Amino acid sequence: QVTLVESGGGLVQAGGSLRLSCAASERTFSNYAMGWFRQAPGKEREFVSAISWSGGRTYYADSVKARFTISRDNAQNTVYLQMNSLKPEDTAVYYCAASQTREIQPVQPVIYPDYWGQGTQVTVSS
Repeated sequence: QVTLVESGGGLVQAGGSLRLSCAASERTFSNYAMGWFRQAPGKEREFVSAISWSGGRTYYADSVKARFTISRDNAQNTVYLQMNSLKPEDTAVYYCAASQTREIQPVQPVIYPDYWGQGTQVTVSS
């Protein structure tokens, strides 16, 4: 069982930045691909970004490309999502996910989540 704890959400003005973190309890963290998803009010959860177990592959939803950057630190059991040039439509609860399938793929589903965090709220004001 992997426990994931997100942090770093908050309220920011449009054009601002936030950095989300997701700390994993699993000491074999490097065996997992990791991803970020988000869910806005009244909408389904959607894929945002994913990173392979080694960090060698990353993929992004078209809506966040060139604005968001995913990274991981396997020594710290942590994955990050740097979010720049935030827009009001980025407002959502952001969830971290871990996948026992170590690699990710360039088509949907990019990642197959086995574990989820509890989510962190990101609100972007206009």
